[in-house]
Amino acid sequence: MMFPSIAVRELTANALIHQDFSESGAAVRIEIYSDRIEFTNLGIPSIPTERFIDEDNARNERLADLSRRLRLCEKRGSGVDKVINVVELFQLPAPDFRVADRHTIAVLFAHVELDKMSKSDKIRACYQHCVLKYVMNEKMSNQSLRERFKLQDSKSDLVSRIIRDTIDAGKIKLDDPENFSKRYARYIPTRA
Repeated sequence: MMFPSIAVRELTANALIHQDFSESGAAVRIEIYSDRIEFTNLGIPSIPTERFIDEDNARNERLADLSRRLRLCEKRGSGVDKVINVVELFQLPAPDFRVADRHTIAVLFAHVELDKMSKSDKIRACYQHCVLKYVMNEKMSNQSLRERFKLQDSKSDLVSRIIRDTIDAGKIKLDDPENFSKRYARYIPTRA
């Protein structure tokens, strides 16, 4: 099982920096399983998990500043972007960010072939790829998503289906609804 060190470092730093110190009863946990690593910290996030990629809100600003000075993490708000970018480079399933009763959980998955991923895994990967492109001032396309999954041009129908499922899930939308050309279609997050 291979995980990118940048992703492990950033998710560990996030779990530490964003924990809610007013809660008691548990510490930051990092649990390693055969198919994933889970990073758990106390506290409900102040922003929706879908916004972890393009928005930041440090719960403990002084701890975040100290972590940056100690080079445990880099500039503010770039951690999840880096995680998603390196996950794409390593061809891993998209990370999953979950909220439990009093906890926030980030899950980093081991490699899984695209045809073995669930529909929700594919939608999450498509959505995160689209948001990552958006924060880089680019737009997602069928081609960029094929490149994310390292698929041949001949697999454009499969990628189109993933894009359609992500649109149906309300996560992304056409950048230009007046463009009826599938070949030149570009996509942005729904909230953009």
